[in-house]
Amino acid sequence: MDLKDENLEKYILEHIDSEPEYLKELVRDTNLYTLKPRMLSGHLQGRILKMFCSMMSVERILEIGTFTGYSALCMAEALPETGELHTIEINDEMEDFLLQLFEKRDSSAKIKLHIGDAIQIIPTIDGWFDVVFMDGNKRHYVEYYETVMPKLRLGGLIIADNTLWDGHVLEETRDAQTVGIQKFNDLIMSDDRVEKVIIPVRDGMTLIRKIKN
Repeated sequence: MDLKDENLEKYILEHIDSEPEYLKELVRDTNLYTLKPRMLSGHLQGRILKMFCSMMSVERILEIGTFTGYSALCMAEALPETGELHTIEINDEMEDFLLQLFEKRDSSAKIKLHIGDAIQIIPTIDGWFDVVFMDGNKRHYVEYYETVMPKLRLGGLIIADNTLWDGHVLEETRDAQTVGIQKFNDLIMSDDRVEKVIIPVRDGMTLIRKIKN
């Protein structure tokens, strides 16, 4: 990012809703204690996720890929008292950190943490979802999509992260993660059950709205 882009990003962050202090603390902890802090959603994306969930009047949210919990906490802000957010993290080393975080920040226990393979866990969760945030292993985006579509309500929204993959989607490559994103993007483009648009925010976010079963 050149100086102009850094200044523009700073301007944007100064002119949107502020980042809550507890999320700033979580950003610091993520940078201190994880090897890939860049995976964290961050201020701008976090406010976008919260706004989309608010606009959808969500009751139930599914997240694939919890990491350190930043995006889950942002989306949970939009839930009513009776709402639920199910978040799935495959790295069991994160379990204690996440349980302590959610216990501290989620006083009404809206956030339900699942540790394991999302493709196996999703069918075991009862009920429909209003919003799905997909931010797991890029190799498996197609499988995540096919697994979650039957559980997404009509009119529901999937938000898929990293769908521009730092521009690597334009390349011919054997890299498994890039190929996974490319296959996912091609699948979404041709799926007439959904409306879709790619938003060039950070590493690309695709909004996918289910319009028919």
